[in-house]
Amino acid sequence: MENNAQLIQQCEAKAKQWLSPSFDEKTRKEVQSMIDNADKTNLIESFYKDLEFGTGGLRGIMGAGSNRMNIYTVGMATQGFANYLKKNFKGKEQISVVVCHDCRNNSRLFAETVANIFSANGIKAYIFDDLRPTPECSFAIRYLKAQAGVNITASHNPREYNGYKAYWEDGAQVLAPHDKGIIDEVNKCTVDDVKFEGNKQLIQVIGEDIDEPYLRKIRTISIDPDVIKRQHDLKIVYTPLHGAGRVIIPRSLAFWGFDNVHCVPEQMIKDGNFPTVDRPNPEFAEALTLGLRDAKKLDADILMASDPDADRVGMACKNSKGQWVLIDGNQTCMIFLWYIISNRKATGKMKPSDFIVKTIVTTELIHKIAEKQHVEMRDCYTGFKWIAREIALSEGKQQYIGGGEESYGFLAEDFVRDKDAVSACSLLAEICAYAKDNGKTLYDILMDIYKEYGFSKEHTINVERPGKAGAEEIQQMMANFRSNPPKDLGGSTVVLCKDYKTLEARDADGNITKLVMPETSNVLQWFCNDGTKVSVRPSGTEPKIKFYIEVKDVLTDASQYETLGNKAMQKIEAIKQSLGLK
Repeated sequence: MENNAQLIQQCEAKAKQWLSPSFDEKTRKEVQSMIDNADKTNLIESFYKDLEFGTGGLRGIMGAGSNRMNIYTVGMATQGFANYLKKNFKGKEQISVVVCHDCRNNSRLFAETVANIFSANGIKAYIFDDLRPTPECSFAIRYLKAQAGVNITASHNPREYNGYKAYWEDGAQVLAPHDKGIIDEVNKCTVDDVKFEGNKQLIQVIGEDIDEPYLRKIRTISIDPDVIKRQHDLKIVYTPLHGAGRVIIPRSLAFWGFDNVHCVPEQMIKDGNFPTVDRPNPEFAEALTLGLRDAKKLDADILMASDPDADRVGMACKNSKGQWVLIDGNQTCMIFLWYIISNRKATGKMKPSDFIVKTIVTTELIHKIAEKQHVEMRDCYTGFKWIAREIALSEGKQQYIGGGEESYGFLAEDFVRDKDAVSACSLLAEICAYAKDNGKTLYDILMDIYKEYGFSKEHTINVERPGKAGAEEIQQMMANFRSNPPKDLGGSTVVLCKDYKTLEARDADGNITKLVMPETSNVLQWFCNDGTKVSVRPSGTEPKIKFYIEVKDVLTDASQYETLGNKAMQKIEAIKQSLGLK
């Protein structure tokens, strides 16, 4: 951290405000020790800015300070949210919200803090009796006809993080104009404005009364129950990675008719320290180590893992050589949508008005599947609130049948408006049962898709740049790409540039067309003459910039899969070089 005397002075002045009696003794002590410490790194990181309440809510490292997750930053966010709800629903006799949380350290404390503040402001708070999946929070808002919701979770982030997701009455994360309205109210709040003292009369504990209807609804998305009856003893290994899927996902699988589910015992324990994994993220192979151990031992058909708030699902299955391989987020999303389309058609459930959704950074092979199957496919921004928006826009006119994104999120239903690992695990088990019923594995299904629609390799690069200096560096990288876009990516000629900040697409001849999107976004995309696609996007919740690379090829036989994968990785390395990421 730069030793900037002025910055240190500003941070110290800000920190001293946290020594007032408005803050508890433990917080005051923690802040005082930062001020007294000769090394000012922690002081600067904790106070150089306020933890920003963005369109998705809050996310940050837990600890004392204005740039940290604690009861005070959570408190100010909730007070501002409460103020906005009272303005927006002022004619309503009783405004209500749903409060949910995951397994992380302090999650229960933050959730109870949120419920207390809402109730102190005359807003009824439904709070779950224990941790629950993110999608169940979304379901509960809709089921209870609440006006909003808050979920305390940092999803798949490292253990030191926590977060605060704000939801609207449709069960989706907040969109315009309400996002800006809430942000404005939150920014007006000081600690002294926060009503911490709850009104017990307005707090209602919920649990099984939501679990049961939620599971019952999820059961309705099964496309071919007969295949489950024939393959009910499918060998499934599941791990919740210590998180919110631990009870409800095994229940859902049993409810669908799967009676041979093995849960990884060490990871069924609720623990915000995630003692068995480095990062509780099913995207990383390391997180699936214990799951793979059990899958091999039991000779399972499939391994599934959900992240701490049970909205994402990762999976592994055996390849044609009997070796266990991880199936990435793009492949999982593609398998889901292929199965939904193919089997809705086979069972006569498909309607001409049905549609699917993917995010702009997710594999273009899904577009190919939709095109060939004559199904409408929509592209939207990254983040499930945008998929939820597409569902809402077509409600009552067209049927949403599935959508997802490359980051292991999928939603197979419209009664939830966020990604849902509970329904995804159940449907994934059905797809595996369907494959087995046809003498195949999930891996074979993936190969069949590649043979029919072309091979594609996707690779995401996360460039992490923590702190103030990191944020500035990320800004500069985006500015450089805008002023000097690449003409060549790893030997492929760029033929189309899309800039979602200006909502313009420019082809190789300099022709400009407008991009039709609901708002601007800080995303750049480059498309090449051979189908190569690169997307660049700074994360909205973490100190990093993401590069999504997609490379195309032709697969005629499953035996080529490994070779084509290696060839694609060479190409990706060349693209990284073109972008200055080596």
